[in-house]
Amino acid sequence: MKHSATFFDLATGPQARAVWPLPEPALTYFPDVRSAHSGRDHIAGAATIPRGAAMVDDEPHVPVLLDRCVELLAPALTRQAFDGAGATLVDATLGAGGHAQRFLTRFPGLRLIGLDRDPDALRIAGERLAPYADRVTLVRTRYDGIAEAIAGSGCPAGQVDGILFDLGVSSMQLDRPERGFSYSTDAPLDMRMDPESPLTAAEILNTYDEKALTRLLREFGEERFASRIAAHIVRRRASTPFSTTGELVELLYQAIPAPARRTGGHPGKRTFQALRIAVNAELESLRHAIPAALAALRPGGRIAVMAYQSLEDRIVKTEFAAATASRTPPGLPVELPGYGPEFVALTRGAERAEADEIERNPRSAPVRLRALERVGGEQR
Repeated sequence: MKHSATFFDLATGPQARAVWPLPEPALTYFPDVRSAHSGRDHIAGAATIPRGAAMVDDEPHVPVLLDRCVELLAPALTRQAFDGAGATLVDATLGAGGHAQRFLTRFPGLRLIGLDRDPDALRIAGERLAPYADRVTLVRTRYDGIAEAIAGSGCPAGQVDGILFDLGVSSMQLDRPERGFSYSTDAPLDMRMDPESPLTAAEILNTYDEKALTRLLREFGEERFASRIAAHIVRRRASTPFSTTGELVELLYQAIPAPARRTGGHPGKRTFQALRIAVNAELESLRHAIPAALAALRPGGRIAVMAYQSLEDRIVKTEFAAATASRTPPGLPVELPGYGPEFVALTRGAERAEADEIERNPRSAPVRLRALERVGGEQR
């Protein structure tokens, strides 16, 4: 299901709710959560703000692979003018606006269309991008609504110059415990990127049957103890429904064997990932979004996608492989005119963050960056 798009001059959103610390029993089970941080573009507690970072709600947010994204997309954005005049960039995962701000600053003639389903993200990004308001259109929509968002912004079909995806949950969402994305603090079991969406993590835990929970944890979390966790969930909710992340963390301690808890990071990371993906239909949305984004590009246009876990990257890799494949029927000795690949790869496989960036910004460690350029003249 696609979300309808809402267009903003510069959006405002609801204020955050109060939160509370993880209860002592859970801290006993998982003492490392006292100082745990996770996400993709934020260094918690940093004393200084690296170049490209910006203060959002008094916290520094550092966009991942910022310079590399600019390097990859710049040739497409400057074909008409060195300052980006006449070019359109779509930031399909706007978040706090860190990548968008760098592009708008670097290319003072560039027009940007920013998409996000989270009204808080649009509010924060709107404040951050206010100096560029005459060149920015913000759209509240899931990224699989990219075609409708582009059309509603007045950009002709197939005439976008650059598209950027920074997938997964944003640091802004992870660092606000009241959203329920993080296992390091106790909060409502929400996990909705769009607070108006009907499905929450609590509803999944309290209503899905054991078989459905097992499948969800195995497919979306790649959790090898999926069946054990699902059985514990069903038994526990029979007496007390789940309502907070702390309750789920305590249950995971009980369900996952002690030797497994001591390796591979926080025991809750796979279950929390699976619930978040299910609540927000992330993989379904991505499967529709990538083909739509490719179709929106003009010849010479470029797309860059950053993924942070294997399920996302697998979808991107598959779609990119299809886009760069020859359409000449197999067995013919030569490429048929007009049947060559529509796109060429700009990266060799998936690029990773360099060691110095990972040191500055630990949340860049899992990123996989892939990029393409459109060379075919026909729309997909």
